[in-house]
Amino acid sequence: MTPYVPESKKTEEVLKARAQQLAKGGQKESPEQKRVRIVEFKMANESYGIELDHMRMIHPLNNLTDLPGIPAFIKGIINVRGKIVSIVDLKKFFDLAEQEPAGRPQVIILSSEGMEFGILADRIIGIKEVPEGEIQASLPTLTGIRAKYLKGITTQGTVILDAVKLLTDPKMCVELEVIEKK
Repeated sequence: MTPYVPESKKTEEVLKARAQQLAKGGQKESPEQKRVRIVEFKMANESYGIELDHMRMIHPLNNLTDLPGIPAFIKGIINVRGKIVSIVDLKKFFDLAEQEPAGRPQVIILSSEGMEFGILADRIIGIKEVPEGEIQASLPTLTGIRAKYLKGITTQGTVILDAVKLLTDPKMCVELEVIEKK
C-alpha cells in the first residue's frame, strides 16, 4: 500500500490540523469545567498570563519617571488618571534576558486591597479563557525565582503567574527611610 502524498502545502496543513483535532478526540471538555480568564502577554519572547481577577487595567507606558535609590526591578512611576503607580519590570525581577520590545510596551496594573502596581509587558497578546484542567502545576526545568510566582503552565506553553503572590510579596513594597537632620 502506497502512502498518501498531499498535492499542495495547503492540503498538507489541512491534514495536519485534522490529525491534531482527531488526536484530541477523547479530551472533550465538560461544560461544567471551570475556566480561568487570563490576559496573555509577551515578556522576553516568552508568553505569560495573569488572571483577570487581579487586573485593574492595561495602560500604555507613558512618561515614566525614574526614581533614585530603589531596587533595579522597579522601573519607575507613572501617572494613571491622577494616581501614581509604580512599575515593576519582571524581566529584571526574574533575571530574564533583557531585550528591546518589538512594539510599544504596555503596563498591566494589578490591584488588591493593600497593594497596586503595574508590571511591564513587551506586548499584550489578548484575553483568553483556559480550562483549569489544561493548567499543569509546573515544569521541572523552571527553577529559581520564577517558580516561586508560578501558578501553572498551559498546554500551549503560557506561564501563568500567581498575582496574589506578587501582590502580597514584601519585596514589592519599597519603603524609603527619611533621614532626619540633627
